[in-house]
Amino acid sequence: MADIVLGLGSSHSPQLSTPSEMWLTYGEGDKRHQELWAADGNPYSFEELLSSIDRSMIEKELAEDKMATRYNACQQGIATLGSTLEDAAPDIVVMIGDDQLELFNEGNMPAMLVYWGDTIRNVPISIPEAAPAFRKANAWGWFADREIDYPIASDLGRHVIEHLVDQKFDVAHSRRLPEGQGMGHAFGYVYQRILHQKAIPALPIMVNTYYPPNQVTPQRCYELGQAVRAAVQEWEGDARVAVIASGGLSHFVIDEDLDNHVLKAMQNRDAEALSSIPKEKLNSGNSEIRNWIAVAGAVEHLDMKVVDYVPCYRSPAGTGCAMGFAQWT
Repeated sequence: MADIVLGLGSSHSPQLSTPSEMWLTYGEGDKRHQELWAADGNPYSFEELLSSIDRSMIEKELAEDKMATRYNACQQGIATLGSTLEDAAPDIVVMIGDDQLELFNEGNMPAMLVYWGDTIRNVPISIPEAAPAFRKANAWGWFADREIDYPIASDLGRHVIEHLVDQKFDVAHSRRLPEGQGMGHAFGYVYQRILHQKAIPALPIMVNTYYPPNQVTPQRCYELGQAVRAAVQEWEGDARVAVIASGGLSHFVIDEDLDNHVLKAMQNRDAEALSSIPKEKLNSGNSEIRNWIAVAGAVEHLDMKVVDYVPCYRSPAGTGCAMGFAQWT
């Protein structure tokens, strides 16, 4: 019988693959944003955030040595997850992530989709010569330096789709990517940083976390995870399966209270706390917490350990990305 034997959760921010001395450049870019979603669930401009925050509390986070320490902690967190996955030696890896107008757009925006083609491709990204240095520095964290075709657990994929439909999930499916395109960043990160380009058969599941009006609710994300595990257990194949959440935690305005609430609820297997997170707190980058909630539903039979939680600030307005690294064993 197949079963899920391991769960992992990891942020996938470009800051993870950008030297810390370049982080403030991201903060400069944040100044142009007019919709930075704060802890109260409302959007603000950078200047509005700056005028409402205790800058003395944040500015110490922007010291060069502090950012270097945060960067190094993140690299250790990623390495730990990679080692944990290698030790578990799964036969199949289910990846739960989101698409950010990479493969889908307003012409077609499924709420949830299972990809079950024979392979999935990681395609190098084309970066203009005139692009800023930080943009050139971070691409390796998501995209390979050559085209790589990875195997897909397509038999399991079809079974999962059929099971989800039987359980009243209106799930979309895909067997091929648009011509000339490769996988999105959420999945490329897993292959690049966690799997280290190992060709383990995978099953990518895409959840629309970002874009209204059909963002999946936290409760439905948890139920999706539960249904995926049930499908795995009912599958006729004999496989050890790992499931990985890619994305989060809070960004682009760091909300440590929200992150700690989410991580504590997962440690306590508190499905109600996870399912009842107000939707206004799950916009923009925060929305990727939905991917973690789905994994929490899939691994509620396992014990969770927070490997590390690293809030990586990049501006005096409190913008940045809070990095989370967790495992369920």
